[in-house]
Order: sequence, then C-alpha cells, then structure tokens
Amino acid sequence: MARINSNIPSLIAQFNLQQANSGLELRLQRLATGLRINRGADDPAGLIVSERLRSELEAINQGVKNSERASNVISTTEGGLSEVSQLLNSIKSLVVEAANTGAFSAEEIEANQLQIDSAIDSITRIANTSSFAGLKLLNGSLAYGLSGVIPSEVAIAKVNGVTFADRSTVDVDIDVIGSAQTANLYFNTDYVNFPTLSGGAGGVSDSLPRRMTVEVAGPDGVIELGLASGSSNQDIIDAINARSAITGVEAAAVSAADVSSGIVFSSVEFGTEAFVSVKTLSGGHADYQFARMSNDGAGAPAWSLGVPNPSWVIADKDDGKDTVVLLNGAVVTGSGLQIKARGQELDVNLLLDETFGTTVGGSSTFTITGGGALFQLGPQVNANQQVNIGVQSVSATRLGGTLLSNAAGSPEVQFLSSLKSGGSNSLRGNLTNSSKILEQAIDEISSLRGRLGAFERNVLDTNIRSLQSGIENITAAGSIIRDADFAAETAELTRAQVLAQSSTSVLALANQQAQQVLSLLG
Repeated sequence: MARINSNIPSLIAQFNLQQANSGLELRLQRLATGLRINRGADDPAGLIVSERLRSELEAINQGVKNSERASNVISTTEGGLSEVSQLLNSIKSLVVEAANTGAFSAEEIEANQLQIDSAIDSITRIANTSSFAGLKLLNGSLAYGLSGVIPSEVAIAKVNGVTFADRSTVDVDIDVIGSAQTANLYFNTDYVNFPTLSGGAGGVSDSLPRRMTVEVAGPDGVIELGLASGSSNQDIIDAINARSAITGVEAAAVSAADVSSGIVFSSVEFGTEAFVSVKTLSGGHADYQFARMSNDGAGAPAWSLGVPNPSWVIADKDDGKDTVVLLNGAVVTGSGLQIKARGQELDVNLLLDETFGTTVGGSSTFTITGGGALFQLGPQVNANQQVNIGVQSVSATRLGGTLLSNAAGSPEVQFLSSLKSGGSNSLRGNLTNSSKILEQAIDEISSLRGRLGAFERNVLDTNIRSLQSGIENITAAGSIIRDADFAAETAELTRAQVLAQSSTSVLALANQQAQQVLSLLG
C-alpha cells in the first residue's frame, strides 16, 4: 500500500513503544523502591491484604512493647516487695527475740520495739513511694475497689484478679452449702448412771470416779494430762484450756447452762487440717467413753446409761471439716473458713465469719467496683487479650490482716500496725498474736511476689515470644505480597529495555516507509 495519511505500522510501533516504556518505568520504580506494590493499581487485592497485614504488624509490635513495659512495672513492684519482705523477716526475728524474756532485759526489749517501729514505718514509706513513671505501685492504687462487704459474713476479702470485659462492676455471690466445723470429741460424764462402777453402783454427779491419765493431741502439739479422782468437769475443762496454746485444743461443757452435761474437746481452728485426739494412757474405766458424731453434723450427744445415741460413734479422734460454698455458681471447697478461688475470670481470697461459714444456707454478695492494673498484651483491644491483676496496699495499716480476739473478746481483724508501740500487739502486748499477724503478712508478701513473678514469667514472657513469632510470620507473608523480587524485576527490566529499543527502531522504519511514496513522483 502507498497511503501516507494513515501510517498503520507507525501507530503499531508507537503503541508497542509506549507499552515498552510503561513496563520499563514500572520495573525501574519497583527496583528503586524495593516494593512490588507501590500504588493500588499495581495489585488492588494484594494491596488490601498487605495493608491489613501491615496494620496487624504494627499492633503486634505495640503488643510486644506493652508487654515489655508491663514486665518493667512488675520488676519495679517486685523490687519494692523484696525490701518489704526483708523488713518483715527482721521484725519476726525481733519478736521472737523479745519473747525470750528470761535472757533479755526490759531495756533490750524496748530497743527491739524501737527497731520494730522504724521497720514498720519503712514498710509504709515503701508503700507510699514505690512508683513507675508516676504510677503508684504499692499504695493501693492498683487494688480493686469493693462495695457491700459485710464483716459479719465475710471478715476479709481480697481480690487478686478479675475480668471485667464490657462490665463496669462484677458481683461476687457466696452461698454456703457445706459448713466448716471444728474437730469435736464428746466425753461421757454421766457418772451417776455408769452401770459397772463400784460393783454396779453409779458414781457421783460431776466428780470423776477414778483417776486417769490421758494424751490430748491437736494440730499444735500433744500433752499428757493426769486427772485425779474426784476432779469436777470444770476442773478438767480448765486443765485443757490452760494448755490450748500448746495443743490447739480447747474444752467446754456440752451445755453451757449445765457443766455436768458432759465435756466437748474441740480444735481451736476449723477445717480438715484440725483434729482432736484424746486417748487414755492409764487408769480410767471402760465407762469413760469418748464419741464423735457419725455424720459430722452439729449437736451434742444424748447419753443414756453410758451408751451414746445411735448417731454417735465411739472414737478417740475426730477431724474438722472445710466449708464448701457456691462462688458465682461454682463449687469451691475451702480450707477451714478460708476460701481461695483462682480462675481466669475471678481470683479471690476470702475469710468467712465463723457464724456465716458454719451456717448452711447462708448467702452473701459484694461488688467489685473497678480498679486493678489492666495490661493490654495483644494486637486487639478485647478481654481475651487483656489481663487485669490487683496489687493491694502493703502499708502497715493494710498488711497482715488476721482475725483475732480484741480486748473485749470480740473477733476483730488486726493488722501489722498493731505491733507498733502502744498497739495491742506490741512487745508489751500479746506476742502470740504478733507472731500470727507477722506470719500472715509474710505470707501475703510472698504470695504477691509469687503471683507477680508467675504473671511475668508465664504470661508476659510467653506473650512476648508468641508475638515475636507472629511478627516474623506476618512480616514474611507481607513481604511475599508487597516486596519486589529483584531477580525477576531485573530480568523484566532487561526485557523492557530491549523492547523499548526495538520499538524505537521499528518506529523509525515505519516512518521511513511513508517517505518512499516520493519516488513515485520522480
């Protein structure tokens, strides 16, 4: 053809040159940026997936940073608690030393008291000053707020952790379905109706007919006790109670209104770890009988002619029982009156009041109103990727809470501050109670340190490792989608360069072809 208005070969060459130049620009751009996708048009679907991965990657990186910061907070908290622990141990040694009054003068004991006062003040100072970037750690700022706790039902309530999720408050419902019990052995003192004493004649009311030596054992220790002939029930009760601190066993009349009703030997504490054992070592008589309830229920034996009623079993040992409760619908068996429930949604330590914990059907409710330390550990802001733990105050007025009898004989929760000068449990006061409060305080600090240590090791450290693994995998996935393959791109660049050069040559030839028409005019 010899048309000059429409140079079709030239158009074809121009189009191919344009395509080659576009390919060349694309390859140069990818090689310059290192990315296969530089704009949406490069790969719309890939861009969407890539951006989602990049967003998730940023969130995971922040989760790692959050976990590392949380670990720093825990380490700082644990450092303060370590100092408190050392102070408590020193106070414990001073109290034990002060109890050795036969070898220490009053002046030395007073010096010990001054040192105890200083140590207790230091504990409160640590509680008030321990902080991380302005965040108070041990003064109760990270503890949970509680509302509706009734001391006559729940003597001590400590919340270690709770999951609020989308709730602003969490209710804690307690229903007693199994009563806590002390160990109880009942001694038959119906001496008048003993059929085989003195050839069939009964004994004298409230007067032990024959001497006996018994072994009385409890959770704290064991004693040997000689009971003389003619001892009254009250004499036996007084002899047992005078040694309660040694054995952990106390005695009382079966009926408070009638001391001749019999004697009950009871463990001071509640629960399966408490027991009472009374064994006759010598003397006595076959009619001297001890019994326990066969069903572990409450009540007192009905003795008749030296024979206990069928609901009783002749025995020389009895064990206590732990309370059993429904805690927010879940069955929890306590330790005596102590309830410990550790779950993902609720972690609490409760000490039930004696009357409440021994009354089947008793019910109590209190509310966790907020508080605690919330740690965001994952890339998504939801309850599954958050952990909330509580760090209670370790000031002397909040540490070592123990249910003890006050001066009036009423149960009262007493704290470490009561060991200071002028307090009811100072070195001039009850050293046994002082020791109990210190042991509770030491247990609280040790448990808190262990709980925080377990949180750091089993939650934070594992979470960091898990997230770092996720970072590696997501980065690899995003790289496959978004990053340029330099080997492939350089090959494509070479191809685009060759095509651009050949297209340019072809375009030149196509333009020259139209000029050949001039030879027809010559």
